[in-house]
Order: sequence, then structure tokens, then C-alpha cells
Amino acid sequence: MKRIVIAGSGFGGLAAARALRERAPKETEILLVSPRPELLYYPGLIWIPTGLRSPSDLRVPLDSYFKKHRIRHIPGTVTGVEEKGRILVTDKGRHENDALLIATGSASLRKLTGIEHSRSICQGIEDAVAIRERIESLETGTIALGFAGNPNEPSAVRGGPVFELLFGLDTWLRKTGRRGKISLTFFSPAAEPGNRLGPKAVKNLLADMARRNIPTHLGAKLSSFSAEGVTTEAESFPADLIIFTPGLRGPDWVAGTDLPKSPGGSSRRKRPARSRTGPEPMWPETAGPIPDRTGCPSKAIRPTSRPKRPPTTSANTLRADLAQRNFGSNWSASSTASIRAPWSTAPRPGTSSLKAPSSTTPSPFSNGGTSPATAKKKS
Repeated sequence: MKRIVIAGSGFGGLAAARALRERAPKETEILLVSPRPELLYYPGLIWIPTGLRSPSDLRVPLDSYFKKHRIRHIPGTVTGVEEKGRILVTDKGRHENDALLIATGSASLRKLTGIEHSRSICQGIEDAVAIRERIESLETGTIALGFAGNPNEPSAVRGGPVFELLFGLDTWLRKTGRRGKISLTFFSPAAEPGNRLGPKAVKNLLADMARRNIPTHLGAKLSSFSAEGVTTEAESFPADLIIFTPGLRGPDWVAGTDLPKSPGGSSRRKRPARSRTGPEPMWPETAGPIPDRTGCPSKAIRPTSRPKRPPTTSANTLRADLAQRNFGSNWSASSTASIRAPWSTAPRPGTSSLKAPSSTTPSPFSNGGTSPATAKKKS
């Protein structure tokens, strides 16, 4: 019996796991490694500060999902890989495999002086709750919201959730009658924040901030944060609460491995689901920054939208390679798709070359992941 190990229980890992189960022979063992058998619905974090969601609303239990798709969950946090991916190492054990798919996501670049004086809406539930509690205790003052990228990885940036939270807070404070006592300000080292959405988007975003009376501080490199506020190379401005989302980098455990890395510390790959380390590990689209079909960097993480190419592509590509490595005739599938194995691997003696299946299987959240309630229903 062959064993596939998937690291990570986010959207990428879950979509790939389901796609692999649908395509693999019934006897194939699929293990999924993550700290807990749950999906944290990150897009909903922006609703916690205003009380529209509670932490429990965003935790989607996966027990029924795993049972339905015959996936065995292994609790643990990934700490490394060995033997070119044939062994996944966690804080609770080592897991041998015939194929490995890594979907552990990215980490934040937290090197700015005084960053401990800030909270990030993309960091997780703890930060989102801390933001809510601070706003509740704030009678008057200023909330500064901003984001930055990774200077070594232009695509490793998460600006969307910050814009959403900024405009959401403005609306909520006005509805609750507190906007007159609490000021909002926006900052970014980018002169045109949101320019990856196009010049029209930048113009509209800044115009909306002006209409809402939200001052901006743009185009100056950040120097430090403190209890008093934000300091850039050009100025300092006060803030009673700093909500800041830094750029992205690869997860800590990647640094200690021989996996290929980008300048920004993420997994290096040339196109979705086709990067590799030696002959084995695969990375779904949600794992790191990649260029899109036009050659421009795409988002490292898409917390508020469905990826243009779902992680099922990774499952298809991995499956194709498994077929070439003599996983049995049950892996064969007729298809008109031209998805090839991500690297050149000659079939074992006595086996034939097999076609890969088409990428038609929807993700486990085929509606685009619009709500955690939908995610629970789908499981």
C-alpha cells in the first residue's frame, strides 16, 4: 500500500487531499499532518474586531471531512524534511511517505524595530481578539493601519485584509457613534499601495480614504513602532493602536532544509504546482509567491478570493508522477488535459507512461470559500 503525506490543513492542503482521494486507488493511504483537525477560516478574521464574528465561528472542525474522504489526521507541527522529502519530520514524530505535498503556508516577516507594539489582522485569532479588546477600551485616540512587503520578494504582501479592515472599522465606528472620537490613519512604505490591482484601483482606494477623512502616510520606509506611534524615515505620527501586516516569508522550518528557496525565503517555483525539491515534494498555489501567466508576481496568500488555479492542480500533477512511478494501473485515466509530471521521471522497467487526469475536480469549498458556515456544510 502506497502512502501520501500532506502537510497542512488549510485550503490548499484540504483541496489537494480530496482531489487525491478521488483519483488514487482505494487502497492508497493519505495522511494529513497539522496541529489540529480543523480549518481556521482566515478571511473571517477581519470581522472579529467589530464583533461580527467570534473565534468559534472561524474554527471549522474537520473530523467529518476526514472520515468522508478516508484521510487520516496526524497531529503535529512540521519541523523539517529528510531524504529529499521521503520523511516528513514533526515535533511529535517522523512520517515516511511515497509522496509528499507541502501546504503549510507562509510566515510573517517580523524584523521591524518595535513590531511588538503592533497587532496583525492576518496573524491569527489571538491578534484579532487583542485588536477587538483594544478598540473596545479606546474612548478617544488614533488607530493606525498599514502593511508592507518583503523587500526580497515583491509578491509577498497581504494588503487586501488591511484595506477591508480599514474601511470596515470606519463604517462600524460611524454606526456606533464613535468615529468622531477615534481617528483612523493609513500608512505604507509603498507610494501607491494596492498598485498590483492596477492604477485605477490605487486611485479609487486613496479617493475613498480621503472621502472618509482617513489621512495617509505613504512612500517612506518604516523605521520603528513604539507605544507612542509610528516612525518612518520621513516623519513620525501618533497611534494608540497599530494594526500592521508585514510582508511574507517562508515558514521557519523551511530555512533548515535543503529545499530550494526564493530570495525572500519562500519555496522557489516557476509556476503553480510545478516547483519541486529533487524528485519529490509538491507545493500547492497557496504555499508561496508565484508569477502569474503574464509574468507578474501573484499574491502569496489569497485570503479573500479563490486562487486562479486551485490546489487540485497540485494533486493532478503529483498523481501523474505517482502513476509514472509504478503506483499501479488504477492510476491510469483517460484525459485530454496536457498536465505532465513536474519533472522528467522515467517509468520503472516494465511500466508504461500514463496520462494525467484533467483538472476538473472542484476544491472542497467550491463556492469560493465565502463563509465558514458553508465550509462546515461542505465537509
